[in-house]
Amino acid sequence: MPFQTRITELLKIEHPIIMGGMTGVGTPELAAAVSNAGGLGMIAIHNAGSPQEGRKWIQQLRHLTNGKPFGVNLTILPSMGPPPPYMEYAQVIIDENVPIVETAGSSPQKFVSLFKKAGIITIHKCVTIRHALSAERYGVDIISLDGFECAGHPGEDDVGNFVLQAKGSKVLTKPYLCSGGVGDGNQLAAALALGADGVNCGTRFCATQECSWPDSYKQRMIEAQETDTVLMLRRLKNTSRVFQNKVAEEVQQMESSKGQDFQFSDVAHLVNGKRGRQAEEDGDADGGIWTAGQVIGLIHSIPTCQEVINDMVKEAEETIQIRLASMVVVPRSRL
Repeated sequence: MPFQTRITELLKIEHPIIMGGMTGVGTPELAAAVSNAGGLGMIAIHNAGSPQEGRKWIQQLRHLTNGKPFGVNLTILPSMGPPPPYMEYAQVIIDENVPIVETAGSSPQKFVSLFKKAGIITIHKCVTIRHALSAERYGVDIISLDGFECAGHPGEDDVGNFVLQAKGSKVLTKPYLCSGGVGDGNQLAAALALGADGVNCGTRFCATQECSWPDSYKQRMIEAQETDTVLMLRRLKNTSRVFQNKVAEEVQQMESSKGQDFQFSDVAHLVNGKRGRQAEEDGDADGGIWTAGQVIGLIHSIPTCQEVINDMVKEAEETIQIRLASMVVVPRSRL
């Protein structure tokens, strides 16, 4: 029996499970697999390389989903070179009548205004409550509340989801997603209990048959524990959680040895995106940086996206209807 939440109703999806935008692996094929499985898949439009190619990706995704909802991620972050043409990407999203947009990174205010005028549902990723409250003021429809467990950029406040999601239920008025470290049905049930209206998964969908990552990356995730990630660039207040491989360890050692003198230029050659993409092409899991959340400790197989979603929903239902229900004791009548 599918769950019905504010998220499923607003996004018109069967299950309250979303694949957020991801650099590198956020392709039309993976996003379509999630949407076709009853969730919401998203491409990260900057992965396409240009606004023109981004338009083609959107058209491809629309074709692959055959009328089912899908989304596009626009991530606004500092870059090592000239910044991407964010406004051009935004215009492509509007021109192509994309139904749902997820923004991440810097303040989304001007982009949210553009998208709202075009009738697009907006989601914004936030790693703190104060950022989530600001996003609500900007008019965002859905908050993706990202806990410290997440892959990529967890922020600098280090608040885990057990507190973050519960706080969200007390102060946020818009529906929100529990994001970061989510990979099974017990966690879906827990997220709903804490006040979220759904979950956002990234790393879990990277360990699927439809993901473009090489088998070597997926096998490393299966073998990993929840402790096998690294928080790098902390001294620069640009923290990133990545998989603990040889390159990540080298970055960590450099950051530690340099101390207060550490600069991004010390490790730029190790963490740049071109090196990471080349490592993916070569299937070299130690050749470059790749992001992964602590949820890797819960990954033990490489299923299809359909199987991931089916299993999550089934386990969440059983957790709520059987395990938790059995713990509620009806007081005996004294009569």
